[in-house]
Amino acid sequence: MLDAILWFFQNIGLAFFNFGYAITHPQLWLNWSDKEALMRFVYYGGSAQFFFVIFTGFLVITAIGVWKNWFMWGCVRVLEGFANTVGRFFAWAGLLMVIQQIVIVFIQRIFARPDIVLGFGIPLELDISWWAEELKFYNALVVALCCTYTFVQGGHVRVDLVYSAISYRAKRMVDMIGCLVFMMPMAVLVWLYGWFFLWRHLIVPNPSASDTLDRLLLKARAVRWNVETIGFSPNGFNGYFLFKILLIAFAAMVFIHSIAFFYRSYLEWKEGPESENKYLDKDSLGEGEEAYEGTH
Repeated sequence: MLDAILWFFQNIGLAFFNFGYAITHPQLWLNWSDKEALMRFVYYGGSAQFFFVIFTGFLVITAIGVWKNWFMWGCVRVLEGFANTVGRFFAWAGLLMVIQQIVIVFIQRIFARPDIVLGFGIPLELDISWWAEELKFYNALVVALCCTYTFVQGGHVRVDLVYSAISYRAKRMVDMIGCLVFMMPMAVLVWLYGWFFLWRHLIVPNPSASDTLDRLLLKARAVRWNVETIGFSPNGFNGYFLFKILLIAFAAMVFIHSIAFFYRSYLEWKEGPESENKYLDKDSLGEGEEAYEGTH
């Protein structure tokens, strides 16, 4: 038990050195023309060192925010603004999905064509099954990248039989505990599993979560890109590695927003009901549509 506590605080202390060293030596992990740099990137992306850099940064920012509440409100506005910006942009994928589905129906049923051709000169010509399967990617964009945006907008369904009956400050306390106990650990677990799951579909020899840095550096001698391009059907969508990237992006955005929601809950708990939804940038359906907002 004592060893675990010592290891925990030792890693927090080393986080400052590890972060500084990574920033001052980017060629060691960003120069992917060097195979060893690529394997360092793979290793550290799912390592305890990376986790403690993020965790220590969270502790430092939180400590500053507790001391200066205006700084914490600034973090909330930046992080929620990031979630809103990303979500509002990628929400358009839903419209693209609908338009593309309509085009597929017309091409397939009315013109009886087996493919869709786009462009002039050297056009992009793909089987219609490719376009049909690509619709899954649009759906994945909306799910993965609009999740935190929907959270900011209060659009997720929640069951609050207990939550609705407790006091204002108790609600904020429940929100803070939920961030620390559920949102952050869930995001970390998805990241850790998704990180190596992603790289096993991008390079060979396949990296493993159990590999040490030395072992991965040995594998670097034989490493080569092997991007997954196999679809579910012979002529179907062949960019399924993109779904693995979206899984990582989803975990990162949930973790980032768990910080924003924790800070907002703390500040609203500290400042009282008058600060509820302070600086919250919520979408509006327009004047006279207030009754429908938050129900979509």
